[in-house]
Amino acid sequence: MAKARALDKRRKAIRNIHKITRTMELISRANFSRAMARAVAASAYTKRITALVGHLAQSGLEVAHPLLHSREPVRSAILLVLTSNRGLCGGYNAAVFRLAASRWNAVGGEVAEPRLEVSGKRGISAFRFRGVQPRQSYTHFNDKPTFAEVEALANRYQEEYLAGRLDRLEIAYTRFESLSRQVPVVETLLPLGALASEEEEAGNGPVAVSPSATFFEFFPSPEAILAEVVPTSFKIKLFKCFLDAAVSEQIARMTAMKAATENAEAMIDMLTMTYNRARQGQITAELLEVVGGAEALNE
Repeated sequence: MAKARALDKRRKAIRNIHKITRTMELISRANFSRAMARAVAASAYTKRITALVGHLAQSGLEVAHPLLHSREPVRSAILLVLTSNRGLCGGYNAAVFRLAASRWNAVGGEVAEPRLEVSGKRGISAFRFRGVQPRQSYTHFNDKPTFAEVEALANRYQEEYLAGRLDRLEIAYTRFESLSRQVPVVETLLPLGALASEEEEAGNGPVAVSPSATFFEFFPSPEAILAEVVPTSFKIKLFKCFLDAAVSEQIARMTAMKAATENAEAMIDMLTMTYNRARQGQITAELLEVVGGAEALNE
């Protein structure tokens, strides 16, 4: 009887785990729907304004903005890594961390003053476990980042870049491409002139055109327009990175919880079959004992 009881106890524990994973799957599915709606809504605007900045940067016009021009040599660089605050999302955080750790080692060898900034408790703990202390850490960007929160971060980066304290800003995150494809990438956000080639590599079509094929008429002036468009482009691009990371996290958690739920169901079925066999064997043994005892009494 002890074996059957142990199997029944284990089956009850798996059923409790099944309830938890199933609930988390449903919650992740609902969060994913909201996060994807926000990411898709911002995607078209982000692509268009990024393409506009790319055209302006490569059009050959005599217009300039400090955020568009690269600086050589690069003395100070920031690597911003976007991870999650919670686990149970499969290999989402591990994939971003591997890419970010590799890039951080490369930046350390290229730049005199590298700085690491990490968003998400999982990324912070992963770097600290390997002896790397982030210069700045953020835990308030949950699965629903707001534009106001990201704008405050973007304003600081812009101020440092304009003041000359920052020469390059890179971000490591998971780019959302489709429901079945999310890719960990490292992109350069500052200077903004690098965005055109990145958009082309992402499969959004070429954004760079030859100077002779592009003509712009500015009103009231190129400087006034660029003063508004360029900083806005940077803020929107950074916000889009946070949105992509959020929706990719929900997809990873939804997939992981679905797999865990299916595995729990398969394990419950296996334990149920094993329990029935064990119980049947015990009942058979008890019947044989009863029959044997009755025959002994009749002798």
